[in-house]
Amino acid sequence: MFEQEKALLEGYLNKFCEERSLPADKLEWRSIPFSGEWGIAAPLFPLAAADSTRTLPVPQHAQALAEALRDSLDLPVGFSRMEAVRGYLNLYYDSGHYSRKVIENVLASGSQYGCREPEGRPVMVEYSNPNTHKPLHVGHLRNVILGGSTCNILEASGQRVIRANYLGDIGLHVIKWLCNYEKYHAGEQPGEDKTRWMGDLFTEADRRFAFEEGFEAEVRAYFARWDARDPHILALWKESRDWSLEGFQQVYALLGEHFDRIYFESEVEEPGKAAVEQLIKSGLAEDGRPDLPVVINLDEILGTREEYRVVIILRSDGTSLYATKDIPLAVMKFNEYDLEKSIYVVDVRQTLHIKQFRKILELMGYPWADRIHHLAYEIVNLPGNVTMSSREGTVVLLDDLIREATRRAMDVVREKNPELEPARMQAIAEAVALGAIKYPMLSRENTKMVTFDWESALDFNGQSAPYIQYAHVRANSILRKVEGQPESAPDFDKLNHVSEVDLVELISRLPEEVQRAAKELKPNLLANYAYELAKGFNAFYNQCPVLGAEPELRAARLALVRAARWCLGNTLRLLGIRAPEVM
Repeated sequence: MFEQEKALLEGYLNKFCEERSLPADKLEWRSIPFSGEWGIAAPLFPLAAADSTRTLPVPQHAQALAEALRDSLDLPVGFSRMEAVRGYLNLYYDSGHYSRKVIENVLASGSQYGCREPEGRPVMVEYSNPNTHKPLHVGHLRNVILGGSTCNILEASGQRVIRANYLGDIGLHVIKWLCNYEKYHAGEQPGEDKTRWMGDLFTEADRRFAFEEGFEAEVRAYFARWDARDPHILALWKESRDWSLEGFQQVYALLGEHFDRIYFESEVEEPGKAAVEQLIKSGLAEDGRPDLPVVINLDEILGTREEYRVVIILRSDGTSLYATKDIPLAVMKFNEYDLEKSIYVVDVRQTLHIKQFRKILELMGYPWADRIHHLAYEIVNLPGNVTMSSREGTVVLLDDLIREATRRAMDVVREKNPELEPARMQAIAEAVALGAIKYPMLSRENTKMVTFDWESALDFNGQSAPYIQYAHVRANSILRKVEGQPESAPDFDKLNHVSEVDLVELISRLPEEVQRAAKELKPNLLANYAYELAKGFNAFYNQCPVLGAEPELRAARLALVRAARWCLGNTLRLLGIRAPEVM
């Protein structure tokens, strides 16, 4: 943003170093922590240490160089003052100049403010990963919400992102569903809400398997037919899997999610078993069949103790496990896309599993094994610390969650804007409801448990999505009132109220916050920044009248409001939350 000013300073510094035969490449600029004014600093210690003519200790010589540099410089345009302090040359920006630069940059960038152009090899983020033939509930939502936001942030940071979804489309849960369907629901078709219908039939099948006499034996017989590739069962499996996929797509569309590549467990099961045979031949795996499973004793191989433990990669009866299939899946990903990094958004309880199969891939000789990253997250609980399970009566399905959140949001929208058309009111309420659902799952540290609570999620005055969305609405309301009106030239020197200065500082931080959240893979950093930004805008809104200010100040404040609206909208978008125009 301040390349021109920095380039001018670089010229002065190079000349200074040339005159003293000092290495100019030892100097670098860094930002001074904001404390009411903005500045940049150059530490002179590296230059002092490299000066062969020095007679003073490095700290004192650094201070002497800082003073000499200060005295040789005319204060550059755009800066208000400079000082030599404790071996640093500090230059402070003129407040009006800084505000103008920030605001004009935001207004020129618009929806791209905070974003960089994509470059380099792609990064794959694998997330959501539901099992077909099962319901999606709030516990699944944290995964898809966290994964989607992570993708948005990585893309904004300048990385090429491939969004991947790995679906569990085989296994006992599928066979139970198919057997139950054919015996009790043959010929039935799902209605509009496919996910709920599929989930209801799964719950019914699971209950029959546990309690209905003879049903487990029927499922086992059905499984044998599946293993024999019975054409009838395969056809029903494919048809019912498509129903699940259509239901999942309804959920993803509602949440604003999409995927570039979908993998299925069924396509890596046989390659997984082939990989197991390779591991046995190489001597890495021990084949204990038919009485014992195929295992890899990683601690024994690596000389570690209770770090990697023993990994079961195939059951004694020859059936596969997660480890069996994760090996060929990883190979497939890197072969297809030549990835810079492969990120797995997976429950924190799978930490050891990820660590184990990454080490197995390394032992198999894959050079990219260390580019596998586990983005771990904790579970979501209901109020009262009840863990959600699709097998128990503690499931909150997405439809129920959104319906209740929308009802509560609708009450507020109706109160604030009773004149809105019903369809628009419904759309706004849904945007608020979805934001209220997503934000609690993003604002908390990934590895911290989330207890979903209706009241805090929809609190328009607390740290919540509705609070941030309403700040965007307030900015939009001001700007709507001046549409088409002539404006004076803004005088940015007049933006000197503490809430104005603080808001400019918050707006200027978005690019840095995006980079930090991307580097650390922590959307909660951006979620918390969004709240700070909304607080900063609300403080400005309450303390600095915009429309009633004198012309030059009014124009400057309107420009600041426009910049804040872009910044709020962009930040919400990266979190996967819509920014409504009215509420």
